[in-house]
Amino acid sequence: MRRGLLVLTAIATALALAPATSSAGEMKDSWLTTKAKMAMVKDDRVKARRVKVETQDGIVTLRGKVATVDEKSAAEEIARGIDGATSVSNALQVVPDDMRPAVDVKDAELETTVKARIDKDDRLKEAGIHVRVDNSVVTLMGKVADPKLKARAADVTRGVPGVKAVRNELAQKS
Repeated sequence: MRRGLLVLTAIATALALAPATSSAGEMKDSWLTTKAKMAMVKDDRVKARRVKVETQDGIVTLRGKVATVDEKSAAEEIARGIDGATSVSNALQVVPDDMRPAVDVKDAELETTVKARIDKDDRLKEAGIHVRVDNSVVTLMGKVADPKLKARAADVTRGVPGVKAVRNELAQKS
């Protein structure tokens, strides 16, 4: 009952705040994000609070930590079913519930270390790079002036002990 009320409130708020399409008739990213998140809240296969949904240019990206491979697959299946989504990027990390507290602490420390390394680099400190860490996988987000800075940010990040992998989602400023 309470879950249903939450979903209805979210739907009503989303509908009241913005039209679902742009003037060109394309689905707005914020609306796609809302629809994907609402669909996950309604689906018992996924703990929606663990999944961060972001949408850019119709591409839905899933981030966060889920407990099982089945939960990861279900979240992707739900996002792919959203009308208007052009594709889905599933960056969810599988972390069993019993390991989650330790992984969360480690990720927070790793994020702090990566940010400090970027801030110490003269070429990167003013670039406005956002860092996210899930199960020791570091995602770099934002816009940089040129491709060399994108590569430099990935190299600096890879040099941090404990980083398993780097997802470099930095885009070039236009």
